[in-house]
Amino acid sequence: MHFANPEPPFRGGDDDLASVLSEVLVADAELAAAEARRVRALARAGHLAFSAMAGQRASSKAAEMALREVASEIAAAEHLSDRSVQAQIGRAVELVDDYPATLAAWEAGAISRAHVGAIVDAGRPVPAEKRGEFDVLAVATAEGLSPGRLRTRLASLAERLQPTTISERHRAGRATRNVRVVPGENGMSDLIATLPAVLAQGIYDRLTQQSRALIDSRTPAAPVPTPREGARQETGTAVGDGAVVPPGGEAPDGVDVRTVDQVRADILADLLLTAAPEADPTRRDDGPGTLGAIRARVQVVVPALTMLQTQGENLDPATLVGHGPIGAETARAIADSTSVPWDRVITHPVTGAVLHVDTYQRTAAIDRHLRARDRHCRWPGCTAPAVRCEVDHTHDAALGGPTAVGNLSHLCQRHHTQKQFTRWRVRQLTGGVLEWTSPTGRVYVDEPLPYSPAVRFVADPSPPPRAESAPF
Repeated sequence: MHFANPEPPFRGGDDDLASVLSEVLVADAELAAAEARRVRALARAGHLAFSAMAGQRASSKAAEMALREVASEIAAAEHLSDRSVQAQIGRAVELVDDYPATLAAWEAGAISRAHVGAIVDAGRPVPAEKRGEFDVLAVATAEGLSPGRLRTRLASLAERLQPTTISERHRAGRATRNVRVVPGENGMSDLIATLPAVLAQGIYDRLTQQSRALIDSRTPAAPVPTPREGARQETGTAVGDGAVVPPGGEAPDGVDVRTVDQVRADILADLLLTAAPEADPTRRDDGPGTLGAIRARVQVVVPALTMLQTQGENLDPATLVGHGPIGAETARAIADSTSVPWDRVITHPVTGAVLHVDTYQRTAAIDRHLRARDRHCRWPGCTAPAVRCEVDHTHDAALGGPTAVGNLSHLCQRHHTQKQFTRWRVRQLTGGVLEWTSPTGRVYVDEPLPYSPAVRFVADPSPPPRAESAPF
């Protein structure tokens, strides 16, 4: 069923919201400048500690004590833990020494603290001699991107600067796979599994599908009645009879009020302990039911040349959508073992825009094209993979919008609902570009992430021969 975008109740005019937004943006810029100045000051404190050690016999313990002395001075004045301040000094020195362009952009308000964290995290595996190049390219890449989308772009960028291939490093990384338990509080513990990214993403996707199927099958909860003015408002979760279960309270027998996270954890325990989810309302016999039949889905983009030329995989690595680059060996193993047909994506040799999609088996051509073009939710900044999203009519089908590639895009459930029931507006331009307009009139453009160009132009290292004078 399709709904026209309603006008929800809104307190205050658009001018008031625009004023608030402007105030937030100004405050963000001022905060970014102040945070960057503090980082520079903390880095100077770290350099003072290092300078104090100059000329003395090098000792890790002595260096640690010098840094601790400086950190304790600042911590005492700020009423903070010296351990916390020492860690902040270490991060500040790293940012000032290795990421000057990132720090300058942060100080200018061009990027946020979250963007800085994404750049530093992605840059740590980059060799020290390539860190400066990564710093400059990362800042240029960050323009107009959310931290989540930036992480994906930076992962590919970092791969191009690596001296070894991701397949070689993945083989070494596989040796670190393990499962461990970290004791927690209140009788709880964290079960942590370190696995190859494709397996980890597949496990999480299967748990997510199963938890959604379980929640969708349960009896809908009754809405919480609106309290009379002046009356005490109940807080908690509404159950079927209209009553409200307070936080931490128990629901009546037979009423399931678990959250998605809780259901996901319960299904994981069921799968590991019994090999099939026990809490399966679709079960009708001794079999596993619908939940047990659900299999994981992952979306992998593999450049054709990467499949054929392993030595060049860092230039254009295979990508696990929602995670980042994966080794060509892993991508080839998936291609060899999957029974699902692979889509061939024909892209523009310069811009990387999707021109055509086909496959060896007859499938839904439009869906193939959209998955190849979008790759993730098209709400500005969202990174939910397309395989977990819904295909939405940009111009509502109920209002005459055609079911065509130029009027369709992927939106996750959250942002699909937000498009339908808030005052955000969107129109689709040529090439799958979405133009979102906020309630205050601000415009945000979301472009499909282009594939790497099929043709690369490199500088000729040899100078052109000089023309010789023709004899007369």
